[in-house]
Amino acid sequence: MPMSAHQIESLLREAFPDAEIQVGGQDGVHMSAMVVDESFRGKNRVQQQRAVYAALKGKMDGPAGELHALALTTKVPE
Repeated sequence: MPMSAHQIESLLREAFPDAEIQVGGQDGVHMSAMVVDESFRGKNRVQQQRAVYAALKGKMDGPAGELHALALTTKVPE
């Protein structure tokens, strides 16, 4: 079952409560997200993106494949 932008944002908000989060996409399978959070400071892009994927709690790799693709941008606040 595809995921709505709201569902994705809710999962991200649990892990990054103070982050600026924007989720886009229309089909629930191919989505985009931008997460700007202080917790990314000092981490490389791979570490930042792993933290986001962990927040999605297996929804990308799960048996139902709820989220097939996520164009992901992570940043540290300026």
